[in-house]
Amino acid sequence: MEATVVSTSTLATDEFDRNVPRICGVCGDKATGFHFNAMTCEGCKGFFRRSMKRKASFTCPFNGSCTITKDNRRHCQACRLKRCVDIGMMKEFILTDEEVQRKKDLIQRRKDEEAQREAEREARRPKLTDEQSQTIATLVEAHHKTYDDSYSDFCRFRPPVRDGPVTRSASRAASLHSLSDASSDSFSHSPESVDTKMNFNNLLLMYHEQGSSPDSSEEEGSSLSMLPHLADLVSYSIQKVIGFAKMIPGFRELTAEDQIALLKSSAIEVIMLRSNQSFNLEDMSWSCGAPDFKYQISDVTKAGHTLDLLEPLVKFQVGLKKLNLQEEEHVLLMAICLLSPDRPGVQDHARIEALQDRLSETLQAYIQLHHPGGRLRYAKMIQKLADLRSLNEEHSKQYRLLSFQPEHSMQLTPLVLEVFGSEVS
Repeated sequence: MEATVVSTSTLATDEFDRNVPRICGVCGDKATGFHFNAMTCEGCKGFFRRSMKRKASFTCPFNGSCTITKDNRRHCQACRLKRCVDIGMMKEFILTDEEVQRKKDLIQRRKDEEAQREAEREARRPKLTDEQSQTIATLVEAHHKTYDDSYSDFCRFRPPVRDGPVTRSASRAASLHSLSDASSDSFSHSPESVDTKMNFNNLLLMYHEQGSSPDSSEEEGSSLSMLPHLADLVSYSIQKVIGFAKMIPGFRELTAEDQIALLKSSAIEVIMLRSNQSFNLEDMSWSCGAPDFKYQISDVTKAGHTLDLLEPLVKFQVGLKKLNLQEEEHVLLMAICLLSPDRPGVQDHARIEALQDRLSETLQAYIQLHHPGGRLRYAKMIQKLADLRSLNEEHSKQYRLLSFQPEHSMQLTPLVLEVFGSEVS
């Protein structure tokens, strides 16, 4: 069987530094590796292979001791071949035709196997469907349209009054340094006002961009000095939650009764979720632009709430903030919270559950794609929704006590009364 030559290049690990140029032992040209047991260039490798394959016999036209260089290596084949042998090139390293074919087949098989493995890895790699990507884009846009991080509309509210009589809860809050720098809700976007005669149902059906601050008519000596301002803030935030909800894919297709039921029961939870964007871990406060709109726990106690609500609320905000949610995760969590089929008054449970399931699947797919090592991230986010239910219950209890007092309920806006009023009955 006639011998066929194949490059059997091997790179010695100890004989050269990768940063040092390698020189062909035959002609001094730049070497490309070990070929047939010697460091050579491609030219001398091919020359040795052809010579061995043809069993060539060369004669030096000179004295048999020519110096072979890159420039003259073609002038004397005999001395060039002799030099190949002298530096250790061996014909035994040349493969037969069968060996060449087996090697080619092996190389091709390995390439095919690697391509197959890569295809399988790609198939298993998390990815978002077109529908999921569009859903996320829609929710992000909805959030941008209903959340103004300049908080420029807060100046439309009845002004905050912090120098009123200090309540018992306020004094307790001031003594808790670890919690005492936090507030209630915060949020907004463009101004939206609701006619005082317009009820919640009409507001849902007509989401107009107007302003929403009732006239200030609070009594001068009220102990709840921050109630008018924070009532306006909550009313404003409710409108933004409505605007966000109306842009959630599938929400508008629900019956008006189910839309109202979902919004009434989830509004305060979504507001709490939204307010995390303005929550500051350094001093446990909600910072909404101007100094007047930096809210602390003591501010919220002056609106009638106690630490039974505020302490777990701040703990919730801290835990949520530490999750470092990306905007996409944040808006998906808000939508999942809003579309909960177990809300009171909901009729079409199956349809709402299907919408929520799609959002949950989208959130899980997003987490798998962007947080491949965060196996517990989704579970932690869903746990926050369970925490919100407890906060919602405590808020309802405290609102009920507040609304039973005419001097305080008259400070609330019609929208707040409409949304939270069902809890009183």
